Amino acid sequence: MTQNEIYIKVAERMTATEVRASVTLPVIFFLRMLGLFMILPVFALYAHNLQGVTPTLVGVAIGAYGLTQAIFQIPFGMLSDRIGRKPVILAGLIIFAIGSGIAATSHTILGVIVGRGVQGAGAIAAAVMALAADLTREEQRTKAMAAIGISIGLAFATALVVGPVLEAWIGVPGIFWLTVLLAVIAISILYLFVPQPLRSRYHRDAEASPEQLKVVITDTELLRLDLGILLLHLILTASFVALPLVLRDEAGLASSHHWRVYLPVLILSVGIMLPFLILAEKHRAMKQAFTGAVLVLMLSQVGLYLWHSTLFEIVLLLIAMFTAFNFLEASLPSLISKTAPPEQKGSALGVFSTSQFLGAFIGGALGGWLYGRFGFSGVFLLGAAVSLIWLLVALTMPNPRHLMSHMINVGKITEEQAKQLVEQLTRITGVAEAVVIAEDGVAYLKIDLQVLDHEALREISARKE
Repeated sequence: MTQNEIYIKVAERMTATEVRASVTLPVIFFLRMLGLFMILPVFALYAHNLQGVTPTLVGVAIGAYGLTQAIFQIPFGMLSDRIGRKPVILAGLIIFAIGSGIAATSHTILGVIVGRGVQGAGAIAAAVMALAADLTREEQRTKAMAAIGISIGLAFATALVVGPVLEAWIGVPGIFWLTVLLAVIAISILYLFVPQPLRSRYHRDAEASPEQLKVVITDTELLRLDLGILLLHLILTASFVALPLVLRDEAGLASSHHWRVYLPVLILSVGIMLPFLILAEKHRAMKQAFTGAVLVLMLSQVGLYLWHSTLFEIVLLLIAMFTAFNFLEASLPSLISKTAPPEQKGSALGVFSTSQFLGAFIGGALGGWLYGRFGFSGVFLLGAAVSLIWLLVALTMPNPRHLMSHMINVGKITEEQAKQLVEQLTRITGVAEAVVIAEDGVAYLKIDLQVLDHEALREISARKE
């Protein structure tokens, strides 16, 4: 490239390395999250066997991983910039395995809490995202990140179904030992199949930076979404303090058969949710659909408070609850990407993820305490009250811009060329924002796909006069 020309390089297909990264890294993420989630549907039933157990401590044990995950995930990501991605991911998986072993061998509730906390301290999320960014070009990165996001949802759904089955076969200690094995498998995949990046560097779209954190945590629109994911996972984790007990004690369903509830509920809820999500995006009615989902979540919690004595009632209300949950879980990260300035996306997502895990911890602790004081009713009233607060906050959100993030490799350019390129890009139909960071050699865009001039974006070049 000459000094007088700037060529935007647009990639059409993923390379073999990018495909491997987009398959293996989500598998590693899936294995770790599966290990964390598998006790959700069974631990409340098992915990009475532990010494020193109280309802509050049961909730803390369920959500303890969230606190340490929230504390360590951003620092671990930053550490991976210094010492490399794979060493940090390896250390995180080893810590995760150690925590699982502690929980497996503990006969006290405090021992399990320590084990769960250590599990969460092996916080590899940010480092995995950073490695995915190292191994993919800017134009292909969204696909790899989407695969990682899908792996989390699959891990949660799989855990709800296999957790009760495994508990009947090997018990909760056996599930923790299985989690150790999953960590070993993940380490093997990391070193046998995940490509080695040619070089590692900071990626604004995938990683948090200390300087940008100060900005994103004071952005009211981003904070509204951070609060949303915190409250969503607060409700989810608190619910699993009570749901296993409700299914066993109120509906009379043996714990080994709980998967027969979760499997159809999850399938039906996803089937109901997807058309609403697609239509909301297509017709640009995301705020209406989003607030409607929060309302449905609130009504499902009110319903569980009022009606949880028969299996039919519980299943219907769980379908409503998980339909709303799945819609909100899928749309919140997208709203973060649409709302955050394009060059601050990584930092915004880092704070968002931290809020999610913090919500899991708060939900477990609050749910356990309320169950001890007020029984099932206290837990579901918590969910209803929190949903109401969220609904009031969501109603004040502006209509989200229907934009998506897009990156283009522009090569080595000067600051002056970067300014020229911004002018060229913003004149393209469908490009709402453009930020070009000369030192990164990357253009960060917000684009409207419905009106975007794809050909102009593909072929554009800027020349100095």
